[in-house]
Amino acid sequence: MKRGTQRRVSVPPDTHHRQVVFGGYNWTHDTVCSLMRDKADTASCLAFLELLLVDTLPDQPVVLILDNASYHHAAAVQAFLSLLEHRVLVLYLPPYCSHLNPIERFWRFMKDTVCANTLYPDHPALMSAVHQLLRQQNDPTCPSRFLLSKVGP
Repeated sequence: MKRGTQRRVSVPPDTHHRQVVFGGYNWTHDTVCSLMRDKADTASCLAFLELLLVDTLPDQPVVLILDNASYHHAAAVQAFLSLLEHRVLVLYLPPYCSHLNPIERFWRFMKDTVCANTLYPDHPALMSAVHQLLRQQNDPTCPSRFLLSKVGP
């Protein structure tokens, strides 16, 4: 639609669903570790960090790039990360520089692939498409997965 002529589509209040996807991009393997939650808060952030750092990468050294979301700076998150400081290097991005974080490029790819020009019949169908894309991303044989260019010396 032309600018200024866009129409609003009303949605009954009981059909509004929200999901937050916490994710970490593995630079080495071009895979994504993710966790779906109903809201972005300290508890959800801790659950994701536990999944990433304890369950998925229990022994490997990790460079963790975080933006300035308030839950990244919460005392509970800082305490958890301090327990793993011997193998986790935490880098905080400068304010308003999320474009420097590789996961942000993956989120753009996901939005363009799953959401652009697509109307899903319901929330479960949308979430199914998101899960499918995440499965494809973690399958090294999938030709349509997102790959970051790694040009170096």
